Amino acid sequence: MKIYLMRHASAVERLGGAIVNDSQRPLTEEGRQEARSVANALKKMNTRPNFIVSSPLVRTRQTAEIIQEVLGIDGELKIADGLAPGGTASEVFKNLKKLPPFEEIFLVGHEPDIGRISADLMLAGPEVMLPFKKAAVIRVDVQDLPPSWPGTLKWFLNPKIANMMTGK
Repeated sequence: MKIYLMRHASAVERLGGAIVNDSQRPLTEEGRQEARSVANALKKMNTRPNFIVSSPLVRTRQTAEIIQEVLGIDGELKIADGLAPGGTASEVFKNLKKLPPFEEIFLVGHEPDIGRISADLMLAGPEVMLPFKKAAVIRVDVQDLPPSWPGTLKWFLNPKIANMMTGK
């Protein structure tokens, strides 16, 4: 199965006004453009996840919604608390087990957790950290979840490469 893991796009940095805590920080206009550019590159790569699952925080949900829109994925956006900051791979795997069977799934979360989950899919040790820039996506192919065999890293896409792919 194909697992796509993405860090949310750029969000506002400061609290203030209606934004009273970190979970409410929305994407900036630059962040929306990053997410859209990456989504267009993913579309060119024929990415067709069965489900898109997001952290409950505003910036990840907004990123996931842009991916869902551009890829034309029908259905409700799934929310998983395990993808929130501090979440663990085991929490995420438990959440995914509750979904109907799938061949491709797209997860949107936060750093450093999304990098740790990616490494866990490849059965890498704690010394392996995959740093995700904002709006970066990785694809790891696995046989099962939780993985009983190391997953295979297929590619790593960031907004700069996405812009080159889409001619922007």
